[in-house]
Amino acid sequence: MGNILKKIVYTFLLVSFLVGCKSNPISGRNQFMLVPEDMAISESRKAYIQMLTPIKNEGKLNTDPVMSERVKNITSLLVAQAIAYRPESKNWNWSVQVIDEPEVINAWCMAGGKMAIYSGLIEKLNATDDEIAQVMSHEIAHALLSHTRERMSRALAMQLGLTAMTIAVSDERYGGIAVQGTALAAIVALDLPNSRTAERESDRIGIEIAAKAGFDPQAAVTLWRKMADESGQGDSRFDFLSTHPAPVKRMEALEELTQSMMPLYKNESPKPTHPISVGNI
Repeated sequence: MGNILKKIVYTFLLVSFLVGCKSNPISGRNQFMLVPEDMAISESRKAYIQMLTPIKNEGKLNTDPVMSERVKNITSLLVAQAIAYRPESKNWNWSVQVIDEPEVINAWCMAGGKMAIYSGLIEKLNATDDEIAQVMSHEIAHALLSHTRERMSRALAMQLGLTAMTIAVSDERYGGIAVQGTALAAIVALDLPNSRTAERESDRIGIEIAAKAGFDPQAAVTLWRKMADESGQGDSRFDFLSTHPAPVKRMEALEELTQSMMPLYKNESPKPTHPISVGNI
């Protein structure tokens, strides 16, 4: 009985891997996608509320109306361009929040267009509008490229793999071994890092989105230089145990992209905007 169950589990994992590989229409890369798109969006929505509610209760959400309006105006231009890559994302409930954490340099965008940026990124880096646009377009690109969904699928596969390992070393008492569907949101909360490949994809698509929205591509390089200086890794060329390329390497790659993006940036045609929610979670 034990050997049969093991074979069933391993067969399930293999089939899940083969079925789960899908080609991304934007990047063309095959991605491991066990989690459906609608589930990735709904679970991200739950995680968004769970993460931001205590921050809001502490009075640290959108405390500076000028900063919030600035971020909203920038992201509304970016999202309008992002929708051109995935027209169905027009129906996402795009929203952005500014978290009042002066020491935190971070920003993110979940599946379904749920975004946040920390005040520390803006203030500690003295970020220009172009630089804010670069970091937000990079995060928006993660959502467009289904990287959240990809991380959730990796997390689910890890859980399934651990279940299979447990079964393989256990005796006939299998009753308590099961993959709990309710664990998915908790796995997402662990925020598995994006792969280096995913980061490169978001760098490329993000800088293009920003350029089309009217933001200077060169700001991508100045932004990363500021981040590198702030972290004390300005001269680092090592990818040691990191899912992000070393700052110098990243800046070099972005500099190569900059030249090809300048014609998009210099296009003086009117730039559309898309409604962005601020304040409501």
